[in-house]
Amino acid sequence: MLKKERYQAFIDYFSHHMPVAETELEYENPFQLLVAVVLSAQCTDKRINMVTPALFRDFPTPEHLAASNFDELFPYIKTVSYPNNKTKHLLGLGKMLVEDFNSEVPNTVAELVKLPGVGRKTANVITSVVWQQPNMAVDTHVFRVSKRLGLVPMSAKTPLEVEKQLVKHIPKEYIHQAHHWLILHGRYTCLARKPKCEECPITFFCRYYEKQHGLKPVKNPKS
Repeated sequence: MLKKERYQAFIDYFSHHMPVAETELEYENPFQLLVAVVLSAQCTDKRINMVTPALFRDFPTPEHLAASNFDELFPYIKTVSYPNNKTKHLLGLGKMLVEDFNSEVPNTVAELVKLPGVGRKTANVITSVVWQQPNMAVDTHVFRVSKRLGLVPMSAKTPLEVEKQLVKHIPKEYIHQAHHWLILHGRYTCLARKPKCEECPITFFCRYYEKQHGLKPVKNPKS
């Protein structure tokens, strides 16, 4: 199967079977999403959703974070991964939002990555989720699933390489959704250690499945 055909099969299947795909992080505004995504690095969304209600209640704005300190903020996020560093990041993030961005979450990747704790992946998440910009955040799920499906060469070694390939081949209007398609498929079906191939609905265009079973790709089944 040609790469173009795999991408088309990918778009066709998910646009039909998962037309609405959203982050599983719970938030009410761009500031809350930014905080949640920073906290979610190397941690589960489930855990983040357990700690953010109290955090958002007591620190509802960048000003509240900027006015806080380590000892006050740390207890709210002590159960997430790397709480020491993330506490420092949130304090610095709140201060920079207030001082440099008029307490507004910036809407460009270039500006977002200036914030403490915000890398390219986080910036891509914010811009794609909040403003539906055609940016592709590559986490471990996206990195793994896109290569297994055959959307990206197995030789791609970095998240940036994977990101460039996906953005190049996925139509712009689908990129912000495709990010969630890949994440959710990786989270619940295409697991890292033991993918659930026996119940996966997209093996008909999956390169990993083809190689594992010595099969030739088949046409998209009618469904």
